[in-house]
Amino acid sequence: MALLHSLTAPLRASMSLLLDAWVRPRLIEPAPHALALDPGQAVVYVLPRPALTDTWLLAALTRRHGLPLAAGSVRLGERRLPGVLALPATRRRLLGGKTRARPPFQALVEALQADPALSLQLVPVSVFWGRAPGKRFGFWRLVAADSWQLTGRLRRLLSMLVNRRSVELHFGAPLNLRELCDGRDPALTNRKAARLLRVHFRRVRTRVLGPDLSHRRTLIEGVAKSPEVRRVIDELAGEGRLSRPRLQGRALRYGREIASNMTYPVLRFLDGLLRRLWNRLYDGVEVRGLAEVKALAEDHTLVYVPCHRSHIDYLLLSYVLYQEGLMPPHIAAGRNLDMPLVGPLLRRGGAFFLRRSFRDNRLYATVFNEYLHRLIARGHPLEYFIEGGRSRSGRMLPARPGMLAMTLRSFLRSHATGQARPLAFIPVYIGYERVIESASYQRELRGGRKRKESPLALLRVVRHLRQPFGRVSVNVGEPLAVAPYLDATLGEAWRRDGEERPAWLADMVPRLGETLCRRINAAAALNPVNLVALVLLATPHHAIEERLMERQLALLAALQRRLPGSARVSLPEGEPPAWIAQALALGMIQRREQPLGDILLADAGQAGRLGWYRNNVLHLFALAGLTAFAFRHQPAHRLAALTELLAPGWPILARELMVAPPASLRQALAAMLDTLVALGLLVPDGDAGWRRPEDDVEAGECLDLLGQLMQPSLERGYLLLTVLLDAGPARLGAEALAERSRQLAERLALLSGLDSPEFFDSRLFVGLVDGLEQQGWLWRDAEGRLVFDAQLGEAAKRSRRLFDPALRHRLQLVTRREADHAAVSERCT
Repeated sequence: MALLHSLTAPLRASMSLLLDAWVRPRLIEPAPHALALDPGQAVVYVLPRPALTDTWLLAALTRRHGLPLAAGSVRLGERRLPGVLALPATRRRLLGGKTRARPPFQALVEALQADPALSLQLVPVSVFWGRAPGKRFGFWRLVAADSWQLTGRLRRLLSMLVNRRSVELHFGAPLNLRELCDGRDPALTNRKAARLLRVHFRRVRTRVLGPDLSHRRTLIEGVAKSPEVRRVIDELAGEGRLSRPRLQGRALRYGREIASNMTYPVLRFLDGLLRRLWNRLYDGVEVRGLAEVKALAEDHTLVYVPCHRSHIDYLLLSYVLYQEGLMPPHIAAGRNLDMPLVGPLLRRGGAFFLRRSFRDNRLYATVFNEYLHRLIARGHPLEYFIEGGRSRSGRMLPARPGMLAMTLRSFLRSHATGQARPLAFIPVYIGYERVIESASYQRELRGGRKRKESPLALLRVVRHLRQPFGRVSVNVGEPLAVAPYLDATLGEAWRRDGEERPAWLADMVPRLGETLCRRINAAAALNPVNLVALVLLATPHHAIEERLMERQLALLAALQRRLPGSARVSLPEGEPPAWIAQALALGMIQRREQPLGDILLADAGQAGRLGWYRNNVLHLFALAGLTAFAFRHQPAHRLAALTELLAPGWPILARELMVAPPASLRQALAAMLDTLVALGLLVPDGDAGWRRPEDDVEAGECLDLLGQLMQPSLERGYLLLTVLLDAGPARLGAEALAERSRQLAERLALLSGLDSPEFFDSRLFVGLVDGLEQQGWLWRDAEGRLVFDAQLGEAAKRSRRLFDPALRHRLQLVTRREADHAAVSERCT
């Protein structure tokens, strides 16, 4: 064996050099310098199957990156053993069945047992020549999948030619073979090491390639013939609407309309296309927080739930996951995107299409549910937008229940049969410095109609490619594993239900949606544009001295560093002057030169666009802004009085902004006050009190700018409460109250010269009514009208102390005129 090894050394060295020159790996994970190898131990690399090309490539890469060489042998005591081993392949017997050769680690174990001073680490290495999903057919399965058993050397040669720039290497954590020995029989240790490594390789393969994909036709036919779909067909046929054959044909048609057809050539094409698109559109894509996801992907079904800010979201997340070595998900897309040219491309990239509403179509709903269940049960990663549509205001919208309910029902269905694979939701925040759709969002907020998607409309996007769009951030929030979440929420009882639609599901779905929305917001990315928007839109006329802008930007960044909205919030690189320069370069603001110092300002159009970016991250400063606002009219507060003042409105404000209320508002306020003191915006006032600084005018101005962040939200709440209290109990329904309040907000904005349609967005007032009901301030009578008691009036009276007299007078004037007008109209009718 040693003689053969020495004779073949020149061939191995030549092939290693050839592969080193030919192959350019797309991904090496983790980076070679990050491998936690013990320099005092020998290293043997382990491959999941025998493959000379993998061995030669590994030898080239270890030499290039300064790792322990995989080209030769390893000396253990007096023995020289190969530096690269492979788990034996499973072979089929002639008369049926399978057999597997003995694992190759017994010689290593015997060497370690012979000399207790020796130690050895096994480093598993998975090599993927291409990233084809595991379909069992087609040319690309021949050259791009990870199994080589059937077609041998020709297949390997083709793959080397085709995939020279699509090779991925995934190193596993080193396995200390000495720790496995424990003085036991070498054969037993040999099998144990092989078993641990097989589990590792199987998990890596699942993470990178996902489960095998059935042929699309086979999957659709299986869905259409499933017991659930057949049951609905029988029910509809029994009602005499259509015959069973026609209903069966309709079910097949629905399946073809829905199902994706993920193919490797399209994935590779989209990877290259999107790489060029991002390089043309953006200055870079920053990704944070995927390490935890990669660990979950090995044994969980993943459901990615990103915020929905742009049509680019569909493509961006799949591109990022593909680049990071994760299987791209199957994406739930609206049927409006299934248009000529674009629809087939998206479908082959993993999109499956659903209608906006199918509540009244039982057959379609059953087919869709069955298709979704099969994807989840087989472990395919999914992606859908829980908001339902893109956010025109820039805020996180409340979660829609549809897809969440179907996902939970699928999980419970699998759990009832004992076949449930662990399921985890992955919240994802996507933050842009500039979005392509900003102009259309402003038009739609002002009442314009949403334009229908079409290939021509998408082609119009091409004209934007020469404009700057800054950077994009993709931040992964805290994953939510479903089973532990249900345990913590419901206890162990849900495990014994055995039902697909238990009674608790109706309450759990909105609760889950709210939790996911908060986790998305908790991973927000601060960038130069949204930071500048926070400051500039807090000024009365959207103009500020550049020096003050720099100080306020530094203040917001320091506030997040000292008391972050979440551990997953990210801050931009650089300093405030560079952030201002970036906002100017993107055309978001203007600079006017002045002898006494430059002025930064935004015209009406820019201010309207900036509101969208401010709303992306406004929630991060909710408590800080509310605390600062309390010191605008009253210069000093004690902790107990401040807590009493803010406690009624804080849960409703937190719900509107999708932030998790702290366990103790008093403790959170105490920490916030101490932080504002440390930043120079407040000063201690003795006996546990705080006050505004009297001799630092600029600090007072910074405090007012911080408090101004929350004024629009507080004004909306004040208007709604005033309308409700003036009308009296049981006089208005929820829709009438929200619409009347929206009209008042629109009137106030016009009278104030505020060109900000998102200020009077109707969904905000609907959310306020829901929040008041959830907190128990309102309830409905038998006819659906809103009822309240004297406690609401007392709370509203206390909250008025937050506003200065001039602002109170302006708000009361608008609402009083509206009430008088309503009374006159009522008398006339």
